[in-house]
Amino acid sequence: MTNTTEDRAEEKRGAAGAVQSVDRAVSVLEILARLGEAGVTEIADELGVHKSTAFRLLGVLENRGLVGQERDRGKYYLGAGVLRLAGAAAIRLDISQEGAPVCRALADETGETANIAVLDGDAAVNIMQARGAAAVTAFNWLGRRTALHATASGKVLLAHLSGERRERLVTRKLPRFTEHTITTSAELRQQLETAAERGYAYSCEELEIGLNAVAAPVRGHDGALIGAIGVSGPAYRMAQSRLPDLAEYAVKTAEELSRRMGFPG
Repeated sequence: MTNTTEDRAEEKRGAAGAVQSVDRAVSVLEILARLGEAGVTEIADELGVHKSTAFRLLGVLENRGLVGQERDRGKYYLGAGVLRLAGAAAIRLDISQEGAPVCRALADETGETANIAVLDGDAAVNIMQARGAAAVTAFNWLGRRTALHATASGKVLLAHLSGERRERLVTRKLPRFTEHTITTSAELRQQLETAAERGYAYSCEELEIGLNAVAAPVRGHDGALIGAIGVSGPAYRMAQSRLPDLAEYAVKTAEELSRRMGFPG
């Protein structure tokens, strides 16, 4: 059934309304950041909306943990959810800043492409990249989200997740990218256990034919995993027999970056 002009106009109004709601919700957070705390009436006045609209916005934000309310006084304030988001952003910024020189050094030592990746929901996202002398490819992995089960960095990130969260990601459908991709939960679990024991993970043509990689875990000041650093390159140059040697470089570099991030070990 085709949309009428009236249907399309309604969809457009709905989209505009959604954008306006997001804008107002962000404004609420900015108001609370500036004032410290505020009541519904004060927030409504700041936004120029009815109190009921402000109350609905605050309700959604409170359900998400982004604002809290002092029950005895009715005042709202920024919630712990904001700290969680800010902490995640700070980790990314810090690991990018501290990781730049060690990522460059790893690329220089191995001659291959070095990457730093962090967990982003159900995928690994590359936040830092450096190319070694032998890395002639111009492909840019920076900012690319990659499958956890088909990449060395992804396996490192998975291997150090808490049991329940890891199991949820391991038991979901595992897409096949090449004939070498792991697609069964049992095989993936075995590789993750091995990766946790030996301190690094590898992938051999599991994401793309002709591409191999090895990666090691990066830890924060409290010992928790905050990322993975490794090298990737063509399979003819990074043969599986060479991966243990490259893993030594990756592990050494991961330990250096972990120290830079405050990990005492």
